Amino acid sequence: MNDIRPQLQKCTLCAERFGATASAHRPNPVVWFRPEARLLIASQAPGMKVHKANTPFWDASGVRLRSWLGLDEDAFYDRSRIAIIPMAFCFPGYNAKGSDLPPPPICAQTWRADALAMVPDIRLTVLIGAYAMRYHLPDFKTVTQAVRDWDSHPEGVFALPHPSWRNTGWIRKNPWFEAEVIPRLQAAVAEVM
Repeated sequence: MNDIRPQLQKCTLCAERFGATASAHRPNPVVWFRPEARLLIASQAPGMKVHKANTPFWDASGVRLRSWLGLDEDAFYDRSRIAIIPMAFCFPGYNAKGSDLPPPPICAQTWRADALAMVPDIRLTVLIGAYAMRYHLPDFKTVTQAVRDWDSHPEGVFALPHPSWRNTGWIRKNPWFEAEVIPRLQAAVAEVM
């Protein structure tokens, strides 16, 4: 197995693109996986707080995600058990209105297959957000449908909305998510951990 992590940490493919965003930042790939991991968090892309901290989900979204998974910080950040492989390893930047830009497709095209090949013993995959769902679920239509249809995905795959505060309204509007999906997810996480 080819260890791509050193190359990935030095990636500057999007330097010009990031420099042209409203945040005008430099690439900082947040690489958080080891070959022995058993649980895969397939997310979208780091936010600005994660970019600065160089630690995935080091923000309010991470607090909510850890709660959904039933994990404390120590367990969540144990790279020997959990691999966090986003669709883009760097913060994509802000647009002129201050909103996060989408993950640049070039990142997944360049790194994703090799990164996933480095974690061959994954037993549970948690897909976070539409970009990860589109990549991993062949029949993806909407986030709501993907989350609701948790029991029709391939074994060991759960789809979650992004744990951002922006999705609080979605969570309130879909009470079945916390009542039905979260307990099953937590049981699956506990079994894998």
